[in-house]
Amino acid sequence: MATVVVLQQQPHPSFSILTSSLSDFNGARLHNNIPWHHSPLPKAALQVTASRLLVKDGHQAFAVPRRNAMALILSSYIFSEFAYRNAAFAQSSIGFREYIDTFDGYTFKYPQNWIQVRGAGADIFFRDPYVLDENVSVEMSSPSSSRYKTVEDLGPPEEAGKKVLKQYLTEFMSTRLGVRRESSILSTTSRVADDGKLYYEVEVNIKSYANNNELAVMPQDRPINLEWNRRYLSVLGVENNRLYELRLQTPENVFVEEESDLRQVIDSFRVNKVAA
Repeated sequence: MATVVVLQQQPHPSFSILTSSLSDFNGARLHNNIPWHHSPLPKAALQVTASRLLVKDGHQAFAVPRRNAMALILSSYIFSEFAYRNAAFAQSSIGFREYIDTFDGYTFKYPQNWIQVRGAGADIFFRDPYVLDENVSVEMSSPSSSRYKTVEDLGPPEEAGKKVLKQYLTEFMSTRLGVRRESSILSTTSRVADDGKLYYEVEVNIKSYANNNELAVMPQDRPINLEWNRRYLSVLGVENNRLYELRLQTPENVFVEEESDLRQVIDSFRVNKVAA
C-alpha cells in the first residue's frame, strides 16, 4: 500500500548584521559580525511506492522514476542555496560606518562589515573579516614630542612619500633567510579637503618574495616565490601639533575590484581640533 508523506516548505532565514559593543584603549567602539545560516532543504509532497515516486504539484500529478525524483530534489536544494548565498554577499558589500575619535581628534569612514581588532599596535584598527590582509588603521605622533604646524613640515608630497615608504619597509624587515622585498611609490598628491586643511596622499606597492626551502644547499633547490603583493595608501594630516596618518592596506587584486569603495575611506579622513 502507498504511503503519503507531506512536508511543509520552510522559508529562508533572513540575512542580518549583528552589532555589538567593544572597548579598547580609548573607549567604546563598534564591531560587526555577519552570521551565516544554512537554509533548509527544499521539500516536496511525495507519495512513495515500492518502485515509483508520484510528485504532486497543485492539481496535477505525474509519475517519474525514483532516481530522477531524488535528483530533482537535490538540484532544487543546490539552486536555492546558491541564490541565497549570492544575495547575502550582495547585501554585505554596501555601506559605511563613521568612526569618530573626539579624544585624539580624527574621523573617517570604513566598510560597515569590517571588524575592530584590539592590540594591533595602532590607535584604532579595522579589518575585513574575510580578507585578513585588508585593513585600515590610524596612527599619530606623540603630543609631547612633536610640534607640527602643517603637513608641509614634511616637505613636498614627493619627500613625504619617500618617508612613508621607508617607514613601511622598516616595519616589514624580516630575519628570515631568502626574503626579498620590491617596492615602488605609485603616486604622491596633496589636496585641501572640505574642512580647509591640507592633506597629503601617498600610494605605494610592496611585493614580498621568499623561498620555501631556506636550508637547501644548491641554489636550484631554493626557488623564489611571490608571497604577497599589496597596495598601501596613506593620508597625512596635521592638527593639535601632531602628525596623523591613516593607513589602508589591501592585496593588489582586491584593490582592483574595490577601488571605488576604498577611495571613499581615504577621502573621508579628517583631523579635528581637540579642546584643551
